[in-house]
Amino acid sequence: MRYGLNLPNGGADPQTLSEFASLAEKAGWDGVFLEDYIVWQGHQDIPTYDPWVILAAMALRTEHIHLGTMVTPLARRRPWKVAREAVTLDHLSNGRLILGVGLGDNISSDVSFAHFGEMTDPRQRAKMLDEALDVLVGLWSGEPFSYQGEYYHIDEVALLPRPVQLPRIPLWVGGAYPLKGPMRRATRWDGACMYKNVVHYLQPDDVRALKAFIESHRLTSEPFDIVVGGSPRRDDWEKERAYIRSLAEAGMTCWVEYVPPDDSGAMRACIERGPLRVD
Repeated sequence: MRYGLNLPNGGADPQTLSEFASLAEKAGWDGVFLEDYIVWQGHQDIPTYDPWVILAAMALRTEHIHLGTMVTPLARRRPWKVAREAVTLDHLSNGRLILGVGLGDNISSDVSFAHFGEMTDPRQRAKMLDEALDVLVGLWSGEPFSYQGEYYHIDEVALLPRPVQLPRIPLWVGGAYPLKGPMRRATRWDGACMYKNVVHYLQPDDVRALKAFIESHRLTSEPFDIVVGGSPRRDDWEKERAYIRSLAEAGMTCWVEYVPPDDSGAMRACIERGPLRVD
């Protein structure tokens, strides 16, 4: 079992967030993952900062903790730019990057999409996401690569360097469980970081069913992460610990606790108290 933190990229300044990564490493967390919004959760009155720049600062202030996004909506990014940014972060962190990907908020009024002329239709976003993932992996190979899709077109090109991590940077797929689209997409990659549709909290039976689906549809026996969480710690810590334990016994490999934006003192306290370990 690993334990990660999910931090907002809005409501806290870059210097503070990079310091939080250092504190998390000292407090025993295994990973720090940033949200990836242009406008944090649609709140235009909350200052929002670029997560990729913050991750670079975090990489320079830490030594062994994993770093990444949870999640990057690839449909509003050029995948070749993400490929280059991710490889740079992987080298900067000496192979500690995990890239979480997804569609983004499936709401047509999502400011980070709708207000900038980005695709809002979730079916189209899903197709763009699948193509973008193929492009990422092809460009990370370091070999001559070309691509002709519905949304992305690349004439033959080779991008160097390759990632530090081989065969590539791990990819975790986010989405709403039990929708089949995100589940099928996850089987192609390295992990699933899903929330339960409508009620958010996955239960042990959900984790078991997700694990069985992955195992029955995956074409490789390589390790696969089932990542659960994404909510603040509840007040009853022993009840929360029992919940985490039940998920771990069902097949969860990584628990992620969300720390919402608040004054820096409150966020700092949430990080310094460390994870609710059950192993």
